[in-house]
Amino acid sequence: MIHTPDLQVLLIERADRPGYWQSVTGSLDTPDEPLALTAAREVAEETGLIAAEHQLDDWNHTIEYEIYPQWRHRYAPGVTRNTEHWFGLRVAQPLPVTLAPREHLQYQWLPWREAAALCFSSSNAEAVLQLGWRVRGQRAACGADL
Repeated sequence: MIHTPDLQVLLIERADRPGYWQSVTGSLDTPDEPLALTAAREVAEETGLIAAEHQLDDWNHTIEYEIYPQWRHRYAPGVTRNTEHWFGLRVAQPLPVTLAPREHLQYQWLPWREAAALCFSSSNAEAVLQLGWRVRGQRAACGADL
């Protein structure tokens, strides 16, 4: 999830499902691809942003979920469940992004609670909601208040 220190969240609208908003998502290119490399690659592919220029954090959170039937054709035959690893990319302020036109139609930066309400995926919405305590925890550790 791409966000700012003041909890603005980048959401992108899927081209194959207009009205479906999400954060950056993606898959490993190879089974042994490091997760952080996958996250950085997907950020670049879907937004044009370079993760190394910002703060990429592994949230050390993994969930498994059932793949929507309409998207199972993207996976190997018989695969019905997916494992999701959560990462956050903190940027200093909302930035313009370059979308992959075959994947996404438009983007918007929203306050975190509004972004969570707009996410079509419940796991994506949960990740956005966790941003509140994750950033507050980071700020509290630094002596700052959100």
